[in-house]
Amino acid sequence: MLSRAMQGITLCLIRAISIAILLSLGRVEARRTVDNMNVIDKCWRTNPDWRRNRQQLATCTVGFAGQMFNNIGDDVINYKVTDPSDDPLSPRPGTLRHAMTSITGKIWITFKRHMNITLAKPLLVSSLTTIDARGANVHIANGGCLLIKKANNVIIHGLYIHDCKPQEPGPVKGPGGEIMHLGPTDGDAIRVVSSSRIWIDHNTMYDSVDGLIDVTRGSTDITISNNWFRYQDKVMLLGHDDGFRRDQNMRVTVAFNHFGPNCVQRMPRIRFGYAHVVNNLYLGWGIYAIGGSMNPSIKSQANLFIAPKGGNKEITWDSGLTGNFKSIEDVFENGASFTTTVDAGATMRPNYAPDQMFEVEDGMRVRDLTKSAGVLKCPKIARC
Repeated sequence: MLSRAMQGITLCLIRAISIAILLSLGRVEARRTVDNMNVIDKCWRTNPDWRRNRQQLATCTVGFAGQMFNNIGDDVINYKVTDPSDDPLSPRPGTLRHAMTSITGKIWITFKRHMNITLAKPLLVSSLTTIDARGANVHIANGGCLLIKKANNVIIHGLYIHDCKPQEPGPVKGPGGEIMHLGPTDGDAIRVVSSSRIWIDHNTMYDSVDGLIDVTRGSTDITISNNWFRYQDKVMLLGHDDGFRRDQNMRVTVAFNHFGPNCVQRMPRIRFGYAHVVNNLYLGWGIYAIGGSMNPSIKSQANLFIAPKGGNKEITWDSGLTGNFKSIEDVFENGASFTTTVDAGATMRPNYAPDQMFEVEDGMRVRDLTKSAGVLKCPKIARC
């Protein structure tokens, strides 16, 4: 039999070996997690000190929004939301609306704690604004939601936005403290109107009366990425109506999003403009997944389409049979089918500028690339 001393040494060795194995397995798992991240998340989520380097996020976007360098710098005003209440005409200091109406220039908004915000009227988001909810569970729900109107250089990151309701017309305080009259709204989660350079990333959106994202009236250079859309009929509309030809210049990147469960249509629907729909996961659909009208151009690339078990297996819908639909490197499961309406040799390049370009991943990797879509769980210490 081993002496007590030898037994102690043996136990110490076993513990040391066990700890070494656990640390090694942890490093392997961490490496696997990083390898499975998409290009946006690799840019900042691997930084364990992201809380002290929040502005790093603005350098990580890809697609038509481009890198958001106009949102960062020494002149950024950091504003922390401490009060979830809302007054559309006299917003209190510490509220989200106070930040939009009382501060000019670049503003980076964070949240002191978890909170539920019910907006009495839609919130007009000002230019050069970043709403960064990382580290807190922030719900904007059961009232008005977000309106980005005639604004530029806006980042919306890390919000739960749901149960958005139609609003009656009425006065509201807007950017710069101006009292303005808003017309009726339909109940969209995020409505982008006549705006440019907008990045909507890592939000969770569902159950709103009209749609989840509308991009209309000449808006362009938009990236919609890493969001989780679920339990919604009309998900995403790109283009105002069939008579608004200014939307011919619209350019939108839709990347790394998770659609479903229980999304019915418009993922997206686009009028006139160009959409690069890439590396998204489609977990079924009702009427269709991707649709268009008024001669849009839609390049669907390396997405994963999982058709519903019953019902419509066709991915596309074209109201006037005039759209340019192209599928490249998409992956189809459960009988999903895509109707291409352009010549096989047509490339339909997005023609990205250098700060917009990114490498498209294999469609077979989409499950991993979208695994963290929606609001992230960010611990106080360590990686997000």
